[in-house]
Amino acid sequence: MRVFAIADLHLSSVTPKPMTVFGPNWAGHPGAIFEHWREEVRPGDLVLLPGDLSWAMRLPDATADLALIAALPGTKVLLRGNHDYWWTSAGKLRAALPPGMLAVQNDAVRVGNVVVCGSRGWLTPGYEPLSEDDERLLNREAERLRLSTQAAARLRQPGDHLLLMLHYPPASPPYPPNALTPVIEAARPDMIVYGHLHGVNPERALRHVNGIPAHLVAADGLKFRPKLLLDTGEG
Repeated sequence: MRVFAIADLHLSSVTPKPMTVFGPNWAGHPGAIFEHWREEVRPGDLVLLPGDLSWAMRLPDATADLALIAALPGTKVLLRGNHDYWWTSAGKLRAALPPGMLAVQNDAVRVGNVVVCGSRGWLTPGYEPLSEDDERLLNREAERLRLSTQAAARLRQPGDHLLLMLHYPPASPPYPPNALTPVIEAARPDMIVYGHLHGVNPERALRHVNGIPAHLVAADGLKFRPKLLLDTGEG
């Protein structure tokens, strides 16, 4: 089983929202994603989707976009992004998900010999300190991440790979520690994947958190092609 990741699909089947406001490279981006996905991913593979999947405001409207993703090869693991307003309770979401799609929210999932945990994350302190509201939201996301990593530890078996998803990057320049840092260090995942940042070269983004590899997988930075993270040798 191979593991891929791609974030920020920003689909909008029900109420079209052009992404070209972020640059001409976004023209026709759903078609590019679907084409590259079919070129790279096989049915037995796993694809991580760390947030901003659909512009829909309500879950019934998002189901059209989720169906398009579900029709692509591989098992998909979803995480909420800051624009996924349609993502409500985990129970309602999971009841609406097509076969082959899993969601992480305050918990973790195991697919083959891969355990996936994560949380949305939030803004982190960088050159400027956070506002009181942003600090509160970051602390809340750190607790959600803690719950998820604890669930992952219960699921994980010897030889399993542990992958941690965030939507927001785990730190901001100049990358001082933040509320997420001790949770990540305690979990010691094999790698971190994150999205959210547009117009950023993944090679110039944050690539390690205290020795743990980190990968920016926002769709535009990947030229809309899912990134191969690892081959587990299983399946």
